Amino acid sequence: MSEETPVQAKFALQRIYTKDVSFESPASPLIFTKAWKPKIQVDLNTRSKAVADNTYEVVLTVTITAKLEDDETAFLVEIHQAGLFMAEGIEGEQLRQLLGIACPNMLFPYLREAVDSLVVKGGFPALALQPVNFEALYRQAEEAAARQAEAASTTH
Repeated sequence: MSEETPVQAKFALQRIYTKDVSFESPASPLIFTKAWKPKIQVDLNTRSKAVADNTYEVVLTVTITAKLEDDETAFLVEIHQAGLFMAEGIEGEQLRQLLGIACPNMLFPYLREAVDSLVVKGGFPALALQPVNFEALYRQAEEAAARQAEAASTTH
């Protein structure tokens, strides 16, 4: 008789890297002669995928658009901050939470620094992204998916 030893849950960050970076300032240099009172729009998304046994890539993507009062785009920044994570002995909902909450939390400081650096190098005032509650975003996405599934099942 052989007893199966339960696999001990293991989680580790293997690598953090920039997957894609874009900075555009379509109205420069004239944009620098105008009053700096931008409307900032921030779109943040995460996605994850398995890349090997127990290894997952998580990508945190942000798109930031700064427009002046005349709706002229001052700058547009897009960054895909990624990480490789090892998760062994973790499955189902626990794995989804790890990839949707813990991993983005680890990537966010790198994303935040990259945004600030690009904006400053573009000649604009520093832009510090506010902290993000990835757990709340995860729960909202779960609820939206459940509502969508429910709506789909009632229309068929």
